[in-house]
Amino acid sequence: MSFSSQVKDELVKTEYESACCKKALLYGMSIFGKSFTEEKISLQTENESIAELYLSLLKRLFNIDCTVRKSAGGRNLTVSVSKKSDAAKLFKAFGHETGSSLKINHSNFHCEKCVNAFIAGAFLSCGTASAPEKDYHLEFTVSYLNLSKSLLTLLEETELKPKCTERNGYRVVYFKESEAIEDCLYIMGASDAMFEMMNIKIVKDFRNKANRQANCETANINRMVNAVSVQIRAIEKIRKKKGIDYLPENLRALAKIRYDNPDMSLAELAQSCDPPLSRSGVNHRLQKIIEISKQI
Repeated sequence: MSFSSQVKDELVKTEYESACCKKALLYGMSIFGKSFTEEKISLQTENESIAELYLSLLKRLFNIDCTVRKSAGGRNLTVSVSKKSDAAKLFKAFGHETGSSLKINHSNFHCEKCVNAFIAGAFLSCGTASAPEKDYHLEFTVSYLNLSKSLLTLLEETELKPKCTERNGYRVVYFKESEAIEDCLYIMGASDAMFEMMNIKIVKDFRNKANRQANCETANINRMVNAVSVQIRAIEKIRKKKGIDYLPENLRALAKIRYDNPDMSLAELAQSCDPPLSRSGVNHRLQKIIEISKQI
């Protein structure tokens, strides 16, 4: 099951005690459905549970019957209000008038939880959420410009910060930040999905941190190996061409220690000198040895 389907299944199972919240849920599902006019109201979904919920709410709240039609491939279900008179009845019950621009009618919200139920209904009709293992993205795909602006404003009023774009002729209201998506899931009532997302994010952050640390350590090891390789080649060149005694006394001892101990770090080399040197002092002398080899 996809993460988006998981969120929707959780929202379908949410119980609302107040009739006003149930109506707000139905309103969100209807206005963001496939069609919402005085003559035709319908919802299209791949999820049978969403279709059953829509049928149930229409029958229970408005005593309206619907027809259910499957697409040719059997993937999509279209739930339509059977009679034009019932469509007009529902359209007016939600406070909309023919010919007016389609916007969210806030008079349908009678308590604090109504807005949350409405947003959940909108997500059931036109929302999707990416799997958090791959990407952080939650969106509402809206057919009408003014309706998308109305949704954007409503989400902002709930202290969310959505963004909006256009894709294939539709307006898309979306979230990309993980914290904003978690807040939106919580507001809609998908708390289980929110906690799962938070757990996945913790694991991802831990893995990313471990990978960064491992990459950093690998890079440091590679730099050290390359540096030591240059130092060993310089010492070998001096030994073959001039002999190790060609080096000044203060460099000769260090050259012998480095040549015999290629795996030693600069700090370990510093402690092996007699008397001990600083790490920067060892590095300075090794650079001198490399310069001498280049002059030969």
